[in-house]
Amino acid sequence: MKRSPLVVIFTTVFIDLLGFGIVIPVLPFYAEGTRFNATPRTVGFLFASYSIMQLIFSPVLGRLSDKYGRRPVLLVSIIGTGIGFLILGFATTLWMLFLGRILDGISGGNISTAQAYMADITTKEDRAKGMGLLGAAFGLGFIFGPAIGGILSRWGVAVPFLFAAGLCFANAVLLYFTLPETITPDHPARASGGGRSFAQLWESLKQPRLGFVITIYFLFVVAFSIMTTSFSLYTMFRFGYDAHHNGYLFAYVGLIAVVIQGVLIGKLVKRYGEMPLVIAGALFFALSLFAVPFVGPNAGGLVALLIGGGIFSLGNSLATPALNSLASKSVGPAQQGSVMGVIQSAASLARAAGPTIAAVLIHSHTAHVGADGVAHYMSDRSLRITFWTGAVIMFVSFLLAVYFKRTHATDFSETEVAPA
Repeated sequence: MKRSPLVVIFTTVFIDLLGFGIVIPVLPFYAEGTRFNATPRTVGFLFASYSIMQLIFSPVLGRLSDKYGRRPVLLVSIIGTGIGFLILGFATTLWMLFLGRILDGISGGNISTAQAYMADITTKEDRAKGMGLLGAAFGLGFIFGPAIGGILSRWGVAVPFLFAAGLCFANAVLLYFTLPETITPDHPARASGGGRSFAQLWESLKQPRLGFVITIYFLFVVAFSIMTTSFSLYTMFRFGYDAHHNGYLFAYVGLIAVVIQGVLIGKLVKRYGEMPLVIAGALFFALSLFAVPFVGPNAGGLVALLIGGGIFSLGNSLATPALNSLASKSVGPAQQGSVMGVIQSAASLARAAGPTIAAVLIHSHTAHVGADGVAHYMSDRSLRITFWTGAVIMFVSFLLAVYFKRTHATDFSETEVAPA
């Protein structure tokens, strides 16, 4: 495994998630400002529009990377992400915000290509460790993205988006000059990369083992998206926090993810296997989503909020790389781009469903007054319903993971690859 490809792929995923992290604490305040006058429901749909485009284009980009190579797909998509951030930064109307998020969502489908590249350059035994390294890039994006978004917003709420655009273009230059191609002319993926992406999604769901992995992964991302969409609004209404405060909170969540996925996950998988980590992660996540609505300035305060956020991150960080590893090892080398595209398509559908669910639940209990934002109000009932919905989803994921491990204990090996 050469060092240069690892560094470039790690950097690519990091910058993708850096931009996503910048958006999380800043976009609600940006969109609700006097220029756009967006309601909380509109903020939810802004998050959802990004994920809907990822849903459509993740499998497309994955299949294209199998057919034409990882490098050109990554390069074009990174440039598209940069253009999307430029549109956000210079937006003057609400439809321009949606345009920027839509373009970024189309380009953001390159995560599946980056994961396929990682699968190309890792062995079966190190697959979870490689996916954990990409998970660490996700975590670093959550560390630096929200913090950068919060800090740069002091110089103007559009500044973080312009900064993210510059990073994307710099990353495109790095990739162009340093990243080698892994899909050679005689690679088996060349022959299998011309199929229809959504047919591949349906066929994957019909395979019991892979279908279970995709379903559990989908539920994880739905719950995580509900949390990320509502968490900034929750801290804003209950604690009085702004984008700057939320940036540090998400950075803390990301730091825990980096430690677990970048340092510990490989050792944990070798000791316990993938599915026990998925089961433990689902349980931790469900418990934290249930408990957080009880936290407030006079009920645990910042310490309790940090504990809840830490358990969020622990649960997600244990399960996500394990699920990606199981999905990758369920197919041969010819289908890596396809299966990673399917996984990311499921994740994108979840990232569309999660913010939409949160938007509907929050809006149904939230008073939002005018463009000046003076009389914002969110009820305790709204907080409980939103977070507890995520907790129920994660508990279902926990039950599915337990059932999956028991029913497939004799015919599923976590270290063998199914025939291509």
